[in-house]
Amino acid sequence: MALIEYRRRGHTAEVRLNRPSSLNAINDEMDLALADAWERIDGDPDIRVAILTGAGEKAFCAGGDMSDPPTGHNGLSFGGGMTGIGGRLKPLRKPLICGVHGYVLGLGFELALCADILIASDDAHFCLPEAHVGVIDHCGVVHRAIRQLPHHIALAMIIASEPLDAIAAARYGLVNQCVARADLSHALSEWENKVLACSPLVSQAGKQAALDGLEHSLPTALTRRYPLIESYAQTRDRNEAVQAWDEKRAPRWDGR
Repeated sequence: MALIEYRRRGHTAEVRLNRPSSLNAINDEMDLALADAWERIDGDPDIRVAILTGAGEKAFCAGGDMSDPPTGHNGLSFGGGMTGIGGRLKPLRKPLICGVHGYVLGLGFELALCADILIASDDAHFCLPEAHVGVIDHCGVVHRAIRQLPHHIALAMIIASEPLDAIAAARYGLVNQCVARADLSHALSEWENKVLACSPLVSQAGKQAALDGLEHSLPTALTRRYPLIESYAQTRDRNEAVQAWDEKRAPRWDGR
């Protein structure tokens, strides 16, 4: 059984964590498979959006596998390079939608926080168990939590392992939408269609600029140059946008 299920569907890549008997805890083999999946997604110009989910009924991901933890590959950080924990950060260029359910713990919480759009079922249970169990090593998730949640909510999770349910996560703006468990797949499809209706190159350029800009003060971010924005002017999609506007029709994106 593949520990990561990868499926290409039109312009969408679906990635599913597939160790339900271990609550999708990420071991070294899964981590390597994730790195391969992200590489395939960013390397294929016809893929415009990725969707990350977890198999099974109980958990999206219970974190890193304590008995077979990720070690990093080619210097990449855990989560296939996406998290920045324990190695080199290699963010995904394409938009990433993540759907979570059940337990979303530790490294699993970190992966969810790396998504651009995060949808939670109403049974999702976010937690940083490190303080409660007395284990901490490469704990990069604390840096995302403190940036994406209100200060005291994040610190309660960090220093007291206080859990956060899906409804509260939506209230604090951590997730884009909280839906009934039975509606999670439908909600993911709706967000997928919203992304696919947009210019893929503009979505990628905007994502790069927004995230890169966070590394700087606002005045510096405003004056920086962003490669994907600059290169967009020479693309077929830019010409299509102008032509579609002139012809008063919906644009037909080529992704090139």
